[in-house]
Amino acid sequence: MKKIITLIGLVCVMVAGSSWAMDHSKMGKKANGGMEHGGAQEMKTFKEMVMVDGIHAEFQVMELASMNMTDPKGHTHHVMASFMKDNEKISQAVGKIKLISPSGKEQIATLKDFGSGMFAANFTIDEKGKWGVICLFKDGGGKHTAKFWYPHDAA
Repeated sequence: MKKIITLIGLVCVMVAGSSWAMDHSKMGKKANGGMEHGGAQEMKTFKEMVMVDGIHAEFQVMELASMNMTDPKGHTHHVMASFMKDNEKISQAVGKIKLISPSGKEQIATLKDFGSGMFAANFTIDEKGKWGVICLFKDGGGKHTAKFWYPHDAA
């Protein structure tokens, strides 16, 4: 179990590092995020950036299978979050993420701290359509809520 969590954390840090170094001008002017396919691994990653209370929140929704990973509880997707305020990474935060399926079913998971300002939780995303993602988090400046839609197109 510790090996799996460590591996997920390591992959998250690598993906997050490459996303911060990425040229965001190539993302176009999509207001609602977009699907990106990376390199030889073909890792499917959906990215969304949200501004809330002066905090730049960046989310990534990744299919565990595309990362050649499995979850002991059978979850299919990894939702990763990082937060920045005044160009400084927020490294101390707690929170939860709620996913709402197109049919209205809800899943809630606590954000796990993977270090270096990276937080994540795993979920089962098994319906086609728009999934509501709500992140409630607390840092030294108070409580915050970030929301976005994740368009899941898998069968």
